Amino acid sequence: MAAGLLLAGVMPGTASAAEPDPRVDLGAGWLDAQSAISNLEHLAHRDKPAGFVDPANPGSGSYIASDLGFGGKYAFLGNYNGFNIVDVSKPADPTLVTSVVCPGGQGDLSVYGNLLFMSVEETRGRLDCGTNSSVGTRFQGVRVFDVSDVLNPVQVAAVQLCRGSHTHSVVTDPKDKDNVYVYVSGTAGVRPATTMAGCNNNTATGENPSRWRIEVIKVPLAAPEQAAVVNEPRLFANPETGRVDGLQNGPLEPRHPSGSTWSPSPNTNACHDITAYPEIGLAAGACQGNGILIDISDPANPVRIDEVADPNFAYWHSATFNNDGTKVIFTDEWGGGSGARCRDTDQPEWGANAIFDIVDGKMEFKSYYKLPVPQSLQENCVAHNGSLIPVPGRDIMVQAWYQGGLSVFDFTDSTNPHEIAFFDRGPVAADRLVTGGFWSVYWYNGAIYGNEIARGLDVFALKPSAHMSAAEIKAAGQVQLAEFNAQSQPAISWTPSFAVARAHYDQAVRADAIGHPLKSQVDMFLQRAEKFAAEGKRSAAVSQLGEISAKLVAPEHQALKRAILDLQASL
Repeated sequence: MAAGLLLAGVMPGTASAAEPDPRVDLGAGWLDAQSAISNLEHLAHRDKPAGFVDPANPGSGSYIASDLGFGGKYAFLGNYNGFNIVDVSKPADPTLVTSVVCPGGQGDLSVYGNLLFMSVEETRGRLDCGTNSSVGTRFQGVRVFDVSDVLNPVQVAAVQLCRGSHTHSVVTDPKDKDNVYVYVSGTAGVRPATTMAGCNNNTATGENPSRWRIEVIKVPLAAPEQAAVVNEPRLFANPETGRVDGLQNGPLEPRHPSGSTWSPSPNTNACHDITAYPEIGLAAGACQGNGILIDISDPANPVRIDEVADPNFAYWHSATFNNDGTKVIFTDEWGGGSGARCRDTDQPEWGANAIFDIVDGKMEFKSYYKLPVPQSLQENCVAHNGSLIPVPGRDIMVQAWYQGGLSVFDFTDSTNPHEIAFFDRGPVAADRLVTGGFWSVYWYNGAIYGNEIARGLDVFALKPSAHMSAAEIKAAGQVQLAEFNAQSQPAISWTPSFAVARAHYDQAVRADAIGHPLKSQVDMFLQRAEKFAAEGKRSAAVSQLGEISAKLVAPEHQALKRAILDLQASL
């Protein structure tokens, strides 16, 4: 791969004429495209393994790399042709462990303990994972694999669904440790009853239509083979009339604000993606024509509590909460992921993120965030999947933009999101649009992992810059999760440490919220305390922390003070 360009510390969108954004006009290539990078280190790239790529057509729909899940030291890479398991215990040297060929399309993955859940949407899917789609029992739904032996994953259940599974979300119940639930979003056409009894394409006023609902699968952890649908909640129903199609049933305007036809059309008959946050009892559903907020305090019986629409949004695609659960970001997959939607003629509110504050169970719009640099006509580019980076005291997200690459941005101020790091490659082909780019980009245990549709797996590390300090990066890396699925969002907490205290100190300095001489005093006392702690002089370290915390009395110093007091108590 060609060496990337580096402009560390340059804010995209604000660079001077002498320093143009290096992402513009990158050279094309499948495995040798030019790249541009800022405030990140590219640790590793691994091409897609044999059986998961067509060299003659790298963006082939039968071999698209899709979503990611993580468990222990492994990354699980979804693909329309199955999945791959990669050992990421050494992020700079990811190693393929197992490839499982199991065609069926979409291939979104989630991991819970020793179970792997996989979305299957296409009619070519077979119950037995067979590759000859002309024979065998059809399967569209959610597969369940036992991956306790990563060298030999075994399918233990397969739940058939009327619209298959485009995506799914694992939902836990803090009061029930024996079961997990899987919320399924099916967006495909309805299967004929000949392939699954009870499926129908009835209108909203017909008997039990297979549209305008999600499915809830209950999975007994001790007997996952008993996984079954236990509810089909009508999350879009009008509470006054009872009509199941109670939300947006088509575009608010005849044409998209760009003047083009709607692509896709915002018609809320399914959710595209649901992100659950069990610790706060909420989920956010990106549901085609609407963003919805869902009460999941009873996971088997989710209830819609708020909904929003946006005349700029073509297709509500995915959602991410901030860690406090006070904000939610929705993405708009304008163009369905296969179109060039980051052109210099496209407005920043089209194919972008919409950021909402959550106030008393209601969503209040605050701003948009879109990749702040134009891409070429040969690059599919639109807002797609990402996750939080757990920097204490800040709301930071890393996000995939297909062939727009990845963007790391800060939305601590929900009215003023701004980019702080990026990576981008040139298009797959120079003369035409070949689908490629990052499907998902997620942070997991100290590194950023991206599943690239046409090219394979990429791994990145954050680099200190004017926008993020070494202490903030270290504090984020100290958060270690046993597993991670972006659509099953965990509550993050930080063990008290000098890195966490330093992160809050660096934020106060960056915001110009702490002046001299206090700024120098805090720095000096933290240095002394850390030195004493390293030497085993606990009492001296505790004394230093107590002395400096007493000087932090202003309201803008309280986050820093709390981090120092927590550290003092932990020594």
